[in-house]
Amino acid sequence: MKDIAVVGAGYWGQNLIRNFYELGVLKTVFDQKKEASLSQKERFPGLNLADSWGQLLSDPDIIGVVIATPAETHYELASDSLKAGKHVFVEKPLALFSHQAGELIQKSKEAQKVLMVGHLLLYHPAVLKLKELIAEGRLGKLEYIYSNRLNLGKVRKEENILWSFAPHDISVILFLLESDPILVEALGGTYLQPGIQDVTMTTMKFPNGVMAHIYVSWLHPFKEQRLMVIGDRSMAVFEDSLPSEKLRLYDRGIDWIGGEPVKRLKEPEVIPISREEPLKLECQHFLDCINKNQKPRTDGENGLKVLSILEQAQRSMAQKERMVFQAPFVEPTQGKYFVHPTAVVDESCAIGEGTKIWHFSHIQGGSRIGWNCSLGQNVNVGNNVTIGNYVKIQNNVSVYEGVELEDYVFCGPSMVFTNIKNPRSEFPQKGSYIRTLVKRGTSLGANATILCGITIGKYAFIGAGAVVTKDVPDYALLTGNPAKIRGWMCRCGTKLQLQRKEANCSRCGRQFRLKDGKIAPVSGEE
Repeated sequence: MKDIAVVGAGYWGQNLIRNFYELGVLKTVFDQKKEASLSQKERFPGLNLADSWGQLLSDPDIIGVVIATPAETHYELASDSLKAGKHVFVEKPLALFSHQAGELIQKSKEAQKVLMVGHLLLYHPAVLKLKELIAEGRLGKLEYIYSNRLNLGKVRKEENILWSFAPHDISVILFLLESDPILVEALGGTYLQPGIQDVTMTTMKFPNGVMAHIYVSWLHPFKEQRLMVIGDRSMAVFEDSLPSEKLRLYDRGIDWIGGEPVKRLKEPEVIPISREEPLKLECQHFLDCINKNQKPRTDGENGLKVLSILEQAQRSMAQKERMVFQAPFVEPTQGKYFVHPTAVVDESCAIGEGTKIWHFSHIQGGSRIGWNCSLGQNVNVGNNVTIGNYVKIQNNVSVYEGVELEDYVFCGPSMVFTNIKNPRSEFPQKGSYIRTLVKRGTSLGANATILCGITIGKYAFIGAGAVVTKDVPDYALLTGNPAKIRGWMCRCGTKLQLQRKEANCSRCGRQFRLKDGKIAPVSGEE
């Protein structure tokens, strides 16, 4: 039965098309460039070409969609596919931002569909064998990992070398160590195009003392793909650029004899590995996960973690400092959320997976709270309130009926919402509530007061004690009573320093431009 569709017939998409065709499951190919699709139909007889993205999604016979398009399209295409009830295989990266990856993970759980990321090396026979050698103790205690991925290759304009090459190495290192880094540091060099690194060196430190270095470059005279794993008993080298004998084990190291270090040098052992094509193994794994309802080796959580490390490395380059790595939150089992025994949740409420409701809080009827929210002590959520995902509400906050909080909103301790402009105890106005909207990513400081009937734009920052009386534009920083715009904030929470109506965030490197009294990211990414 042919039930897989591939979206994107470019350089890598052609390889996926070939493998799924050879596995006998490829039904449809779609590419916005019609000539790219037609060339595949000539290569593979019987292949169906979709006229549009909507036509592909509406085909009930297609149960799985493979996405091999530019990275900036991954989130939207994967989201559409999951919404249409399809299993999804996305080439790396899973999305451009970790928050998008988190949303895709949740959507895949809600749809009960497979979400898999194309981290190809985790299906390479040499990497799987190396994992076995480590588990068997052949290398001893792991101490150091060094990875080179170098070439005079295709120079990209839409992403730097870190995002183009390093995901492969990061995914392998996490796979081998089964641990998250505690520190991430990166340096980069820009030589060909302004603002796009051509060479980067990334360092990761792990809790067990293991250090890992990743050196990637597309300014190198020859192709080199080498991974070295150093243990206190022996050392393994995986060279994927070699035609054969890709994995070798070196019984070499330092022995202490009589209190003195003595080199141990023995001839390398060639480790035999299967010659199966890694990409075919990866494609087959996707099919197996669909057929057996299994979790992929490179699932959404794996893609999210690699993406988070890339973001930390990028910030490290921008800020020129070492970053403390914070592992992304991974949602618990479907339908699970936490309510403290002293809290009260009325009937007819909807609460998302991973949300935590703490001491003495009250969630009133008809309210909807998204996934992975945190509601602190003594929080009251009124009737029919809508709260998005990843929202944090600190102690002693009341979110009254008529207030809506979008994703990633932060409400500081004891800040105040209102929902009536002219309250009188003698003349109740129940049901005459005025709507207030707080858009995605906004932070509301401690003891701030938000008058009803206004909209606070995305990623705005309201200072502690501020009294907000009118609409707030995106990214604005407000303080005072009444609150006034005092500057502009980046999405990551860093105050922007404008120079000639433009600003580069000192923390994450995002670029902004001021126009007509409002600021927006230059790339339009948000």
